[in-house]
Amino acid sequence: MRKLDDIVIPSSRRREVAATDQPPVPSREPLRLSEKPPRLPYTTLVVVLLIIAISAGALFYFSGAKVEITPNSVSAAVQNSFTASQNAGNLPFEIVTAQKIATQSVEGSGTKEMHSFASGTVTIYNTQKKAQRLITNTRFATTAGLIFRIHSSVVVPAATDPTKPGNITVSVYADQAGSSYNIGPSSFTIPGLAGTPQATMVYARSSGSMTGGASGNVPIINTATETQTRAALITALTPDLAASIEAQIPAGYLLLPGAATTTYQELTPTPSKTTGMVDVREQGTITAVVFPNAALAKTIASSIAGLGYQGEPLILASTSDLRMVPGSGQMPDSRTTSFSFTLAGTASLVYDVDTARIAAAVSGKTRPAAEVALTNLPEVKRAVITLRPFWRQTFPQDPSSISVVVTH
Repeated sequence: MRKLDDIVIPSSRRREVAATDQPPVPSREPLRLSEKPPRLPYTTLVVVLLIIAISAGALFYFSGAKVEITPNSVSAAVQNSFTASQNAGNLPFEIVTAQKIATQSVEGSGTKEMHSFASGTVTIYNTQKKAQRLITNTRFATTAGLIFRIHSSVVVPAATDPTKPGNITVSVYADQAGSSYNIGPSSFTIPGLAGTPQATMVYARSSGSMTGGASGNVPIINTATETQTRAALITALTPDLAASIEAQIPAGYLLLPGAATTTYQELTPTPSKTTGMVDVREQGTITAVVFPNAALAKTIASSIAGLGYQGEPLILASTSDLRMVPGSGQMPDSRTTSFSFTLAGTASLVYDVDTARIAAAVSGKTRPAAEVALTNLPEVKRAVITLRPFWRQTFPQDPSSISVVVTH
């Protein structure tokens, strides 16, 4: 017989069974917080310091102050007369000379007897503090003993200083006829001064050849053939002479159109190395007067009315639109001390930028103040200022720390 207590309600029984089937929940230990903060890893610290050092170095390396200047320029019409002095004054000039010989072999047409004297030019130098006079027929001797003479007296100017002897260029003529006097550039002493202090203080040198000497039977050629050949030689010499004179121009000097003259001399035909052929020779000599660019530009600018020129440094950027005409109709030579000429055309003048002046003008100034200072300089057409790092707004006090670049 069952008791009431032994009866289990089905739904309750299922809940009990389900409860006993679940696995036990594991116990958890309490979370413990560290009493000390975590340490920054050593490698991370090194990387951070390295980044800081590189950044600082980059800022230092790329820091700086720079000014880029585009020079001011002006073109103006010129039609004025000027006077220059040889190696002196506000507008000095120098004489430069180049010489070339062209040769062509042609068929000969016989021989003729000839006795001619070689000739050429020499430059006489005087290192004394006083002028030296040389009389007519003064002898000039080569190291080989060949004698040349001058046919008129000359006065060699005194030296201006120990490094600049006085000089004069003259024509000399061989003492005897013959081809043996046809020599190349040489040095000469003056036998008439032997035994005197002037013997070592007055001397001469030639930059070109002595030519024209002949003796005995010399080959001849047909006149028409010679004329045609010489015309061809002159045509070939012209560009060679122009290139040669350009090479003689001193640094900083310029040659104006119309400031050079060229002469040609027929040299005596000589037997060619080929039997029956004759060498026709033509000698070309170009002489030019050249001026210092800066001095000429300044003189031209000062002569132009309305330009407002105040004496700032200038240069002539181009001479192609200018032409010089000698005032006397003749070019100067080594004996000329003063030379007048007319200059006509268009002068292309460019202001010469002094980088030290630009750096001094902006040193210690803020960017706006530097811009104002540069605007007031006549040589500045355009200026670009660069300051690094980007937050820097003042130029260094030391001008040598400022980079100035001139662009064209």
